[in-house]
Amino acid sequence: MGLWVHSSFLVSSSLFMVLGIVYQGNAAAYGPVSGCDFFTGRWVFDPSYPLYSASACPFIKREFSCQKNGRQDLIYTQYRWQPLDCTLTRFNAFNFLEKFSGKSIMFVGDSLSRNQWQSLTCMLHSAVPNAEFNITRVGDVSTFEFLDYGVKVMLDRSVYLVDVVMEKIGRVLKLDSIEGGKLWKGIDMLIFNTWHWWNRRGPTQPWDFIEVGGVIKKDMDRMLAFETALNTWARWVDANIDPAKSLVFFQGISPSHYNGSSWNEPKAKNCLGQKQPLLGTTYPGGLPPALDVLKKVLSTVKKPVKLLDITMLSLLRKDGHPSMYGLGAPLGMDCSHWCLAGVPDTWNEILYNLIL
Repeated sequence: MGLWVHSSFLVSSSLFMVLGIVYQGNAAAYGPVSGCDFFTGRWVFDPSYPLYSASACPFIKREFSCQKNGRQDLIYTQYRWQPLDCTLTRFNAFNFLEKFSGKSIMFVGDSLSRNQWQSLTCMLHSAVPNAEFNITRVGDVSTFEFLDYGVKVMLDRSVYLVDVVMEKIGRVLKLDSIEGGKLWKGIDMLIFNTWHWWNRRGPTQPWDFIEVGGVIKKDMDRMLAFETALNTWARWVDANIDPAKSLVFFQGISPSHYNGSSWNEPKAKNCLGQKQPLLGTTYPGGLPPALDVLKKVLSTVKKPVKLLDITMLSLLRKDGHPSMYGLGAPLGMDCSHWCLAGVPDTWNEILYNLIL
């Protein structure tokens, strides 16, 4: 999912975030706070996009740097998301930074959180290229501080949200334990994400046993494990979040494109060579079951939580992945992460519209 490099230096610009459908109490209100459904729509070609030049953004890590890794087609960067019932307001970096001046934000999750964090950094940097910022890293937490605005944007790499602990028997994934939550207290805005690591097996699986209800297991149904961990996270939110002081968001399920049959192109074995999105409003292969599990758990949270429901709009973007132009270029095949500039910019533009 990508390596982090420890660093502390001054440069220029900033940062962050994610929102959407509001879940509060036991009833789910399926609709954005603005009154318009930003998540149902279609992709339209717009030559005024992308929102920034990838070549001019110094923060894009190699795994997202498709153009630097040799991708020459750029049409995938020129699509704009058009909701069916409204039009998104174009992202305004100055407004965004002023709104969160003096506040702290933390992304918590896997490399899809990092993908969106990198996107927002570039979106903001393009507006204020000479503004200073400071980047530091301690353990799994990276802090990006936009010095001119006093905005801190942090990223806590926590791929399961719940804890993985080294014990005598080996690495134990503890579905009932969330001690890592100590890092999340006191943050003004929290944006959580998890899913892509739940089906990992073999050498890339970062645990040896699962513990749930005091019982150690060698393995279990991964979807059930995912739901159990989300319920642990939900209890943490209800026990630790003061809605008057902190906002809580959950990034939706970001999809992969490794099977062309799911978008009615059975000869495609992955996303390589895909140069345009599906132009309709629905995805032939349907929504991933993990999204239903996530919505089910979010509907039980008593404290306010908002979902950035980016699954469908991202499913339509089979063209937006690094494919052979990612971290392992040219031999690797990445149809999970997203090129920058690209799809995560739209996640952030929708975010911006939801906080206006």
